[in-house]
Amino acid sequence: MRTLVEFARRLRVPRRRFRRIGAVPALVAATVLAAAVAGLAWWGHHRTEQRDAAVRQALATAPAAAKAIFSYDYRTFDDSIANGRTFATGAFAQEYAQTTAALKETAAKQQAVVAAEVSATGVVTASADRVELLVYLNQYRRNVNTAGEKVDQNRVVLTLVPIDGEWKVSRATAI
Repeated sequence: MRTLVEFARRLRVPRRRFRRIGAVPALVAATVLAAAVAGLAWWGHHRTEQRDAAVRQALATAPAAAKAIFSYDYRTFDDSIANGRTFATGAFAQEYAQTTAALKETAAKQQAVVAAEVSATGVVTASADRVELLVYLNQYRRNVNTAGEKVDQNRVVLTLVPIDGEWKVSRATAI
């Protein structure tokens, strides 16, 4: 209190004015401000943890999803496609069904076997409910028209979303 009085004397403000104002409103305002700052910091940290958990889960799912979606064997084509469908959702699931239905006859005629392997993944964007991953995908293919095995090196952006606690591919974009 003494420093306030000294400060008031220097400013030539009457001493009794400081006594009327009091310290309680200033203390309440400081407490509310500190609580708001702490709440915002907690919320930011909480959202960051949710995003990081989503990234970890999507990164764990992506290799198996990419392998299932981008691989097939003409001898077990329906099983290969059924496995890929378990990783797809939404409009992408419909697109995947149409694409693979058109591919079935060609795969059988050419006795095509395509085995996809993920060599690397990286995060493009991430939130708690959507993760985009850049997937480096090698497809090893054999058929009656090729001698030996050919390797196609592809780059695909997979968009994964949580559906009933599991991460599913909602979009696949070749780049």
